[in-house]
Amino acid sequence: MVENFTRTADVVEAGRARGLHHGCQICVFHRGNVVLDTAIGEARPGEPLTTQHRMMWLSAGKPLTVVLLARLWEEGLVDIHAPVARYLPEFGVRGKEAITVKHLLVHTAGLRDVDHGWPEVTWDETVRRICAAGLDHDAVPGVTPAYHPMSSWFVLGEVVRRVSRRSFEEFLTTELLTPCGMTQVSLTANEESATYSPLYERQQGELVELPWNAPPRRDRPSPGSSLRGPIRELAVFYEMLRQQGRHGLARILRPPTVEALTARHRISEHDLTLQHAVDFGLGFLINGAKYGVDTVPYGYGRYASAETFGHGGAQCAQGYCDPGHELAVAYAFNGRPGEGQHQRRVRAINDAIYEDLGLAQ
Repeated sequence: MVENFTRTADVVEAGRARGLHHGCQICVFHRGNVVLDTAIGEARPGEPLTTQHRMMWLSAGKPLTVVLLARLWEEGLVDIHAPVARYLPEFGVRGKEAITVKHLLVHTAGLRDVDHGWPEVTWDETVRRICAAGLDHDAVPGVTPAYHPMSSWFVLGEVVRRVSRRSFEEFLTTELLTPCGMTQVSLTANEESATYSPLYERQQGELVELPWNAPPRRDRPSPGSSLRGPIRELAVFYEMLRQQGRHGLARILRPPTVEALTARHRISEHDLTLQHAVDFGLGFLINGAKYGVDTVPYGYGRYASAETFGHGGAQCAQGYCDPGHELAVAYAFNGRPGEGQHQRRVRAINDAIYEDLGLAQ
């Protein structure tokens, strides 16, 4: 497969030569077929990276939480326009009374600066802290556009947990992972660490291993940042969405729900966290190339269709679906080289994938 993706492989190898990462997994579906599923480079120095290694997805895994919430929405068990306090009564204090589920999904809840404590504290304590917290300074719920890396995702995960009356991991497994055949995805590194590729961070020009496969982060799940697995499984997730919520005989979501999740709900606003104009669906970043293809953070490159949707993982991963080109793409690098380097790397690999597929128009 990789011989047909020479430009894509060159981007990965160029990054290795520059010390941005040790390796990368990439999976691409085109028109329903796997056209690339490969691992390039090393999991650790001296250990070849394989397609079976579990990679950290970080925020690239957030959309799985969105789909779980959407299943409850479809069933009439959650109203995204209702106050969060309907489901978590203790949340409705200190100016948070009017925050809705949708505000969390489009990142206008005003909670990005909450001291949540994860991973040093448990899920329950994290939720307690967020529920007890006030709003960010000068934030107006439903108005202030600021991406929430962590806090809102614990609230969404807790809504899923309370409404479903199941643990988040059980609901994730039975309602999404198993029906999609995503059997190697987990919320915690609960197997031998050797099955995982460590995540490295570039410090003073050197890649230094982060202790994220060790306690406490290893054992304390986050619905917005701790999913791990071969990147192929994230591509399967996006192919399911491209197929309008269906994976084989399994129906995960109805087509109108997929359409609602991936429509533009927050448009043209300058995000205070991302420091750029971006468009959000319900938990998905929608293609913002019109705001600057070479500057929009975690974009999809110069060739992606306007309706492309997905999500990035901080300085390391990305998954997306391009319905116009019938593509589902996911990749994960095991090196975090800094935002500037990573954004250039994202633009380069996305463009290379389209060029290798003959879709560079």
